Amino acid sequence: MFSKFLSIDQEKQDRILNAALKEFANKGFQKASTNEIVKEAGISKGLLFHYFNNKKDLFVFLYNHFIDLMIRDIHTKVNWEEKDIFLRYRQIAALKFELFNQYPEMFNFIKTVYKEDSPEVKGAIDQKSKELLENGYKDLFGDVDLSKFKENLDVEKTVNIIFWAMEGFAYRQQDKALSVDFNQDYLDEVLREMDAYCDILRKSFYK
Repeated sequence: MFSKFLSIDQEKQDRILNAALKEFANKGFQKASTNEIVKEAGISKGLLFHYFNNKKDLFVFLYNHFIDLMIRDIHTKVNWEEKDIFLRYRQIAALKFELFNQYPEMFNFIKTVYKEDSPEVKGAIDQKSKELLENGYKDLFGDVDLSKFKENLDVEKTVNIIFWAMEGFAYRQQDKALSVDFNQDYLDEVLREMDAYCDILRKSFYK
């Protein structure tokens, strides 16, 4: 359906994607302006609608595209032989930040999507979100080594605590990264801070 857009060169794709991400992240679906998107991307409005039939198609494409892109990167680049939940999560976090470096507004857009209540796009969003909830955790962490946890713990609830802590840390860092120079030194600093939190959680929950 979007083969015309996906066939153009990567630099032009990224300009359009980043412009659309920024506009939707800042204003939501209803208030976002395709005029602002094409102005930011440096293309004509006719060309935008050559790739996407309308604003709804563009919005839904963005959500599906970036969720799928993130999952594809995780599945192809993570070392699945590593069964420690904290080290597995560290790999996934590093991949997410690589994507953030390429698409700075991606995570702000995704956060905005979860709050979107426009009936025009809510059905498509809810369907994709349901797929993620049903399959996401199992795919990423279903094979971690649970024998490392202390025997008196409710492992399912403990894993949820780890997940919530790491996601909260990631969102805080993503907001911060928008106002700093994102480079390898910054990423190394973020991962060192993440390691410190993981050490606290590891000492609390592991044998």
